[in-house]
Amino acid sequence: MKTLKNAMIACLFLITFGATAQNNKDKEIMADAQNAKSTLIAKDAGLEKFFKNASGYAIFPNVGKGGLIIGGASGNGVVYENGKAIGMTSLKKINIGLQAGGQAVIEVIFFETDAALAKFKQGNYEFSAEASAVVAEEGKSENASYSDGVMVFALPKAGLMADASVGGQKFEYHAFKK
Repeated sequence: MKTLKNAMIACLFLITFGATAQNNKDKEIMADAQNAKSTLIAKDAGLEKFFKNASGYAIFPNVGKGGLIIGGASGNGVVYENGKAIGMTSLKKINIGLQAGGQAVIEVIFFETDAALAKFKQGNYEFSAEASAVVAEEGKSENASYSDGVMVFALPKAGLMADASVGGQKFEYHAFKK
């Protein structure tokens, strides 16, 4: 009887707290994403309107890019809908071509409409090969516009690599449990 009671308490605890709790890695990425958002807005105050008006956005606070002929990129991020965190995402990219160097960047993807966000949330999203990011610098957001309901900004953090492309990036999405 005591075992059954303990099992019921454990189940109630998991239902109450475990369903919405993220692991420590997710919590760290979420904190980094908030810092990245502040950094982006400090670099270009015009981004604030996109954060406020977009149906959703995904922030990748630490995307690592590197290559020497064969290159790649990867990072983890947080997806927001109407300003509220709703899940975690990851990106991967592999490409071949003239490239050399390594770089760390902050990347944010804005979704103009609910439909564009819903497409991303299907969990198997990919940018076309020619897609590129707007480098986040003061005033750059003023003339930026959405393409197919999506817009990407990137802010170099460290390193040197002559590449602002996001084409070929593939994303996974995992919603928080409710």
